[in-house]
Amino acid sequence: MGKIIALANQKGGVGKTTTAINLAASLAVLGKKTLLIDADPQANATSGLGFDINGANIYDCISGDKTAEEVILPCPEVKKLSVMPSSINLVGAETELSTMENGHYRLKEILAPVKDQYDFLLIDCSPSLGFVTVNALVAADSVLIPVQCEYFALEGLGKLLNTVKMVKGQLNPSLEIEGFVLTMYSRTRLANQVALEVREHFGHLAFETIVQRNIRLSEAPSYGKPALLYDAASTGSINYLNLAKEFIKRNKK
Repeated sequence: MGKIIALANQKGGVGKTTTAINLAASLAVLGKKTLLIDADPQANATSGLGFDINGANIYDCISGDKTAEEVILPCPEVKKLSVMPSSINLVGAETELSTMENGHYRLKEILAPVKDQYDFLLIDCSPSLGFVTVNALVAADSVLIPVQCEYFALEGLGKLLNTVKMVKGQLNPSLEIEGFVLTMYSRTRLANQVALEVREHFGHLAFETIVQRNIRLSEAPSYGKPALLYDAASTGSINYLNLAKEFIKRNKK
């Protein structure tokens, strides 16, 4: 049975979409059938893998015009990776979902028919805690939280964790924290201090693998590729492959 993981952090610029793209691609390369669901109206995960942001997308599923199977596209360069694209139209879903009966469960209903076709389904959430993100948390089995190794890293995490707690208490009792991924690490005293604080706060929930700052991670999306296809030998590519291995190991327990 497929596992749905929402990647969430309402603080922007923490490497959330970069993590979604590269973790999904790395899981696929390691043999896991993976679906990346772009639930952000910015559609950066869609364009970052070379897909058209003007085609059929997740909003068409929410509005009831299409099924998940009709919008999911295989990634031509990464076997076992597929994408459910997004578009700017998803902005309108915030209002529509709030007026739907059982609107909180819409994404869960959309993914139910395809969930078992994949090992992992990763949802790239918007950097907000709006209705679409709550939908993702209701649909998910767990939440993966990227944490930037910078001064304001822990700012706002309390709000996100309170939202997760609320969703777990009221809408999705099985929701768990998958873990915290340290991103944008550079060898500075501040980055080391942030990493130490995250490990002290969250213990075993913090992944051992740390994603370092790497220019290749920034460049790859402009070519519509994950880092492992853009530059397989880059630090960023190796970091995400190691993260994927650790992720798979954790999910075997």
